[in-house]
Amino acid sequence: MEDENGVPAEVIEIIGVTGMHGEATQIKCRILEGSNKGRIITRNCMGPIKLGDVLILLETAREAKKLTSR
Repeated sequence: MEDENGVPAEVIEIIGVTGMHGEATQIKCRILEGSNKGRIITRNCMGPIKLGDVLILLETAREAKKLTSR
């Protein structure tokens, strides 16, 4: 289990928008600290986001499903 303060992760790629109304953005981020340091995971995030932003993730084991084109 991660500590209660969260783990920093840097945004390295913006994949696209997701959600019923396009309200979430799917990103790839690199974990900067902790037991998963260096691992690249896919996550969905809300709000404005750009490359190089650092997010604080409360949990690093779970990944988002990959976007599919219809």
